[in-house]
Amino acid sequence: MSDHYNDFTSRSAEILAVGPDGLESFRRYWQREEIPYIGLPDPDHVVAKLYKQEVNLFKLGRMPLNCIVDAEGKIRYVHYGSSMMDIPDNQTFLGVIDKLNASSS
Repeated sequence: MSDHYNDFTSRSAEILAVGPDGLESFRRYWQREEIPYIGLPDPDHVVAKLYKQEVNLFKLGRMPLNCIVDAEGKIRYVHYGSSMMDIPDNQTFLGVIDKLNASSS
């Protein structure tokens, strides 16, 4: 998503990544990788539980969860991944955002 961050922001969308690491570990990773979007550490799994994100230790931890939330706070798209490789491509997200933007015009 970092490589296509401008594609999201040009559509008035923002990316928020929530991860299981603590604050310092999260901050170091974000700085080292120069990630342009917002990162939220969630070491106590508060956000993960709210969105019913699956944790599977046999599959290396949290399963991917991707949501698009509109400006009113409503979830408009959700994808619960079954493995760490099960993540939709950016075009899927951008297509949903384009449809949402078109319907709100």
